[in-house]
Amino acid sequence: MIIVAISGMMMAQQAPMFTNYSNSYASVNPGFGGLSDGVNVMGIYRNQWTGFVDNSYENAIVSPTTMLFSGDMPVKLLHGGATLSIMNDKIAYEDNINVNLGYSFHLDIGGGTLGIGMAFNMLNRSVDFGKLFPNTTVPNDPILPSAEESDMLIDANFGVYWHVPETFYIGMSVTNLFESKGRMLVENGSTTASFIGDRTFYLMAGYEYQFNNPIYTLLPSLCIMTDIASTQINAGAKLLYNEKFWFGLNYRYQESIAAMVGLKFNDIQISY
Repeated sequence: MIIVAISGMMMAQQAPMFTNYSNSYASVNPGFGGLSDGVNVMGIYRNQWTGFVDNSYENAIVSPTTMLFSGDMPVKLLHGGATLSIMNDKIAYEDNINVNLGYSFHLDIGGGTLGIGMAFNMLNRSVDFGKLFPNTTVPNDPILPSAEESDMLIDANFGVYWHVPETFYIGMSVTNLFESKGRMLVENGSTTASFIGDRTFYLMAGYEYQFNNPIYTLLPSLCIMTDIASTQINAGAKLLYNEKFWFGLNYRYQESIAAMVGLKFNDIQISY
């Protein structure tokens, strides 16, 4: 009872994290934009807990699925680069569509380039509460929404990213900087529940180690993501062979170990 009395607000929903996170920096750090040559376009699809269903509602598939499309390119006229990302994140009966457009200003520092970026962020968040059945016998609870609710949240991302080619990179960023809040989900004033942007902080780093035999290259990396309430730590490495094939492992602290493989030909890379 004491805990209930002193609790003023509850928050849920964490931003998605990809196992192959080193390919998704354009979506979470606008400072990354344009630091590599040419136009880069990337897509990731994630299907977690495949086959997980909701027995209480028509055996509906409720396993989380996430699709990300992003691109970045240098814009020499503006002394920097631009980023664009579109992400669709579905978790059970929640559907989030996130679009952000960013710009990165470039400075030459210490043999590398520092990108300082800002992005305009739009998040459309919706939940079909009509498919959620609480464990209660109270009919028509006025505190709980009973239909599909959606709202558009406008926010901003900020990030810095320092890249020394063929050596290392390090970056820091924050998404949903202002943690914008949507309208109340129940209009009768019986609850203050609403959608809210989940402010999330990122620290990312990587290094390129060249063996004596130039046919092999080791690419260790680290990505830490936190919304203060919870933190995910990812540490991994990829072994690149002849600039064409690679195999990697990633460890997510207290959660999982993942294996990754990839193939690169010309300017196209495919990984799993």
